[in-house]
This record gives sequence, C-alpha cells and structure tokens, in this order.
Amino acid sequence: MSLQTTTHLNFRGDAREALEFYQSVFGGHLILNTYADFGMPADLPGADRIVFGLVTASNGFRVMGYDAPGAAGGGIVGGGATRRENNATMTDQALFVSLGSDTLDELQGHWNLLREGATVVEALAASAWSSGFGMLTDRFGVTWSFSVSV
Repeated sequence: MSLQTTTHLNFRGDAREALEFYQSVFGGHLILNTYADFGMPADLPGADRIVFGLVTASNGFRVMGYDAPGAAGGGIVGGGATRRENNATMTDQALFVSLGSDTLDELQGHWNLLREGATVVEALAASAWSSGFGMLTDRFGVTWSFSVSV
C-alpha cells in the first residue's frame, strides 16, 4: 500500500487561470470540471467556476484546485503575505507549496516560468542547507518553496 499527498489550493474565482498556468510551468495533464458539469444549473452565477481541477505530470508534479463557493476577488482563500525580515521568513499564510528536485538546473527552469508576475521572497541560489533554495509568491498568492533535495 502507498499514500500520495497532493496539495489542494482553494481559489477565489481564478482556479481555471491558475491551474492552466501551473500546467504551462510544470507540464502534464490538466483536468477541469465546473460546478455545471456536476449538476449546478448552468444559468446560475458561479456555474462556470471550477469545482474539481487537477494537474498531474510524469515528473511527479501534482496540484489540485477549485473555486471556493461564494469566494471572489481572485487569489487563494486565506492568502497573505510572505517576506524575508532579519534573515527569517515572515508569513501569515497557512502553507507553502514545496518543490524539490535533485538538480538546480531542473528547478531553475520551473522557477523562471513560475516567476512571471510573482514576488520573489528569496532568490533561487545556494544556501547553508542546499545547493539551491528560493521562495516566491506567484501571481495567485501561492508561496512556493524551491529546494535542491540532494
């Protein structure tokens, strides 16, 4: 028996845009189902929003997302700011998405794409604990932690 953990992100109306963006960054297969696909009358407000979204890639990347009912304004539900201050990471976000790879080169390619419209918290570079570490908050308010894992 094996278990798999998949990050599930809760958006305020832009799950489709975010998941399409993540697929463009990480590759793989995209599944998007709307509330209307699962029975909500198509003429109701929000029926075109995402109730089930999934990006899966052969390199192991997986992320899920949906549009939380009643949430509007874009970004993630419960989002907040993340910054570096006095050599420490300060945040009011509940979680980060951590991305690890065996090589800096592989991470750098994803970093460069995900950085579009993002706020860099800490540049991707060698650190005291890794040959590559960096953090950014993407244009949807999700903070990503990149790390070379060997």
